[in-house]
Amino acid sequence: MKPGAPAQTAKSLGALRELRQRLRPSHDKQPPASPPKPLAAPARAEPAPTQADRALFRSATAGAQPLDRPAHPPPPGLQRTPPEAIPLQRVLDEQAALREAMSDELDLDHLLETDATLSWRRDGIGSDTVRKLRRGHWTIQNEIDLHGLRRDEAREALGQFLRAALQREWRCVRVIHGKGLSSPLREPVLKHKVRSWLMQRDEVLAYVQARPSDGGAGALVLLLRSARRTERG
Repeated sequence: MKPGAPAQTAKSLGALRELRQRLRPSHDKQPPASPPKPLAAPARAEPAPTQADRALFRSATAGAQPLDRPAHPPPPGLQRTPPEAIPLQRVLDEQAALREAMSDELDLDHLLETDATLSWRRDGIGSDTVRKLRRGHWTIQNEIDLHGLRRDEAREALGQFLRAALQREWRCVRVIHGKGLSSPLREPVLKHKVRSWLMQRDEVLAYVQARPSDGGAGALVLLLRSARRTERG
């Protein structure tokens, strides 16, 4: 063998190995390993608030107002049913009926004439006489006030007044007996007695409860017969 052959052979083997490396498939090549990630530092626990922290928070939020929470609609089963619409015409009709019920044009005379306890007339005296008496057809010529008298005193005073009226030809007079509000149990005792006494007097033809301007329920207006003739209507 010629000198220098081993060196050449070794050179050829190295070239062969290099060629084999180049011809090896790419999937056989392993990617270089990534450097390891550094470990995260453990989270530090937040220190508990001190009394000074709490005092500082209260001082900073003094006078703050909470925000209004948005109103949430109720669940479907709890939703309110809208009220039924009221027809406008029905409202107008009800208002008109109320005005008519409280009308100022109420015929008070008609109501008084239909109540037997508010008037009296002797047999033979027509209802038109009572109507005239109530409407002021005759002028009130005199009056007597029995209010506050005892029963016997009132009866005697009324008798004397009627005798004087007959002698002086008074045809229309007023007798004030009061409403009896100051009587025991607030019963109008004298009021009932006076009406009973008047029905027993021959000179009395009729009486009616006075109009509000003449005493109302506390007085009576009397029509007396004339000393010369008897009233017949």
